[in-house]
Amino acid sequence: MRLLGIDYGDKTIGIAVSDELGFTAQGLEVIRRTTEEKDLARIQELVRQYGVTDLVVGLPKNMNNTIGPRGEICMAFAQKLQEILQLPVHLWDERLTTVAATRTLLEADVSRKKRKQVIDKMAAGLILQGYMDSISKR
Repeated sequence: MRLLGIDYGDKTIGIAVSDELGFTAQGLEVIRRTTEEKDLARIQELVRQYGVTDLVVGLPKNMNNTIGPRGEICMAFAQKLQEILQLPVHLWDERLTTVAATRTLLEADVSRKKRKQVIDKMAAGLILQGYMDSISKR
């Protein structure tokens, strides 16, 4: 069972992949958004390349647990992924993942330029790891 984690943003899409046993998540790449077709094609390539069985899309919720406009955009994207790839797509609460990724990179004294290049794939890794940790507890 291999999972793909997705942090869907306005300008970029962070991608993470699990190990084959589904224990750990690693940031894989950041897709610079161009057109929806190209973005989806790249995700399809990664799904085939890694033998992905499920996708986990970060769902940005408000701190009061409501879903705002950005969350609705992510939900529509997740629906489109499910229709195109014909794979299960799980939505995972991504509140504060970018904050946690930024804090980790700051503590590691990573430069601002370098942080900007890796923050989204790191956030995707946190989203995916959170999801995997939750299903391993069940």
